[in-house]
Parts: sequence; C-alpha cells; structure tokens
Amino acid sequence: MNSQTDNAETARDQAARFNDVYVAIKDQVNRMMVGQDDVIEGVLIALLVGGHVLLEGVPGLGKTLLVRSLSQALDLPFSRIQFTPDMMPADIQGTSILVDTEGGGHELRFQEGPLVSNLVLADEINRATPKTQSALLEAMQERQITLGTRTIRLQEPYCVMATQNPVEQEGTYPLPEAQLDRFLFKLIVGYPREEDYGAILDRTTSTQTIGISAVSTAAEINQLREIGRSVPVPEQAKTYAVHLVMGTQPEGRYASALVNECVALGSSPRGAQALLLAAKVKALLQGRFAVSLEDIRAVAPAVLRHRLVLNFHAQAEGISADRVVDDVLATVKLPNSLN
Repeated sequence: MNSQTDNAETARDQAARFNDVYVAIKDQVNRMMVGQDDVIEGVLIALLVGGHVLLEGVPGLGKTLLVRSLSQALDLPFSRIQFTPDMMPADIQGTSILVDTEGGGHELRFQEGPLVSNLVLADEINRATPKTQSALLEAMQERQITLGTRTIRLQEPYCVMATQNPVEQEGTYPLPEAQLDRFLFKLIVGYPREEDYGAILDRTTSTQTIGISAVSTAAEINQLREIGRSVPVPEQAKTYAVHLVMGTQPEGRYASALVNECVALGSSPRGAQALLLAAKVKALLQGRFAVSLEDIRAVAPAVLRHRLVLNFHAQAEGISADRVVDDVLATVKLPNSLN
C-alpha cells in the first residue's frame, strides 16, 4: 500500500514539475507573442515530446518570431536557415574549408553548418530543392548528418521547426510525403483576433524593449521528455489511437465514406506513435498522469492533417484534410461504445 502511495505522489510531483517548466517557458514566449495560444501550445508539446513541427501560414503572422522567442526562453544553441532554391546540402550540413596555419601553410578544417544545433528554424522549407530537403530529412529522422565517410551525431534535445507559405507556389518544391511524415505536428497559424491587434502594435511600433529570459536548459528538457514518455496509456486509449489512424486509410475497416471517396493515402503507424506521445504531454498539462481519449482527440488534427494524401476528387470539391480528420473523429467510435 505504501509503495502505491509513494508511486502516486511521485507521479503528482513529476506532473507538477512538468507543468511548472511548461508555464515558465510559455510565459516568456508570451512576452513577445500575442494570441496564437493553440499554436504556442503545439510548439511546446512538440519540443517536450522530441518531435518536429511544421508551421503553415501566410507571411507576417509571427511564425519566425515564435520560434525565435522560444529559443530565447531556452538556454539552447539556436540556428536559423532561410531556404532558397539555390541552397545546397553543404550549406546546411557544413563543409571543409581551407584555412591558413601558423607556419604559413594551409589545412582543411571542417566547419559545421546550421543543422548542427539544438533548435533549428527552417524558414520557408518548401523553397529548398529535394536534394537539400533530403539532407534535412536525415537530420530530422536519424539525428545525424553524413558527409562522405564522416557522421556527426546531433545533440539532444534536437528539434526542427519549419515554416512554409501555403499561398505562394512559384519557386517552391512541395515536401514529399516521407518528409511530412517526420513532422509530429502541422500547425496552422491563422490571423490574429481583433482584440490582439492593439497589443501587437504596442509591442512592435513603440520604443519599449521586451526582454525574454532563459528559464530552462537542455538537461531539463531531456528530463521532461523522459517524464512525458513515462505517462501510462490505458489499453482503451491505445486502441482508440490505432482505430483513428486506420480510419484515415481508404478501404480499411474503420474508414468512413468520405475517407474512401477523398483519400488516396492515409496515415502510417507514425501517426499512432505521434498521437500517443502528444497525448501523454497533453495529459500532463491537464494535471493527470494517464492518457485519456479526449487527450488523443485534442491532438488528432495537428497529428493527422499532414499525413493524408487527398485525391483529385477531394481537390476538385475543395475538401480539406482538416475536414477529413473531423469526419474521422466523428465516425470512429470510442472503444467503450464498440460492439
């Protein structure tokens, strides 16, 4: 009995510590960012899970500012890559350069690229060519970069936060499904609310200087990730995550009529992994040390929207991935109501 009580107290302490750090980081980011609470929460969940984030929105909505503010709230090495069509893999991975030595000679010395960091902002990622995107993909998936026979392991925590403009398509290269699948979340950054504009203008058009303090470290983020992964998942929640993912797969057992009509490819098993990992953090943020079905439903749109490949019929009818995900959530039954 005492052992069970001790375990319960430990879980409460861990959840409280997790929340304290989360609130401290969010408060610092909010010193610069106005509104966009759902987007900020999604970015922080991805960081605390160990996943990557794709931020999509038109220019001027604060996507870059959000990631930069987050980097200032964390005592982590930060780098920013502005992708362009002429960028090569060596520009982001690093390359060997010829340097002068003290004796008047020369030697080749490797200079690390911006991928060798902890927090990487990949600005306008869809402007990079497939060759450069593949170099980024290795860093995202394998946590390493390879140059010839040289392999560089990237230090944890490692997180890529990429932005893209959904409107401008000239000079862009759409991300392949394999790379989209490596993003834990795709977050849609929308326009601010009317009541937010006053604060935005006050913070950006006046003489006041807003300072952001570092409130967490790499070691602490890694510890919080371990706490997040230790959150137990009831069998019902695991079953529900599997059914949701299978519900996005056309002609599958749990697929709806809309999925069969509009989806060419559904989510892979990475979608189920992402649902559970994100739901664990969502549970901790609610002060609970166990995943609920509602935690999974809350993170499902951000996890699944970019893992669906819509067919021509859906595009012609203007049916979005979000509409399909909403249909899946409405159609797939909760485990306790299954026959």
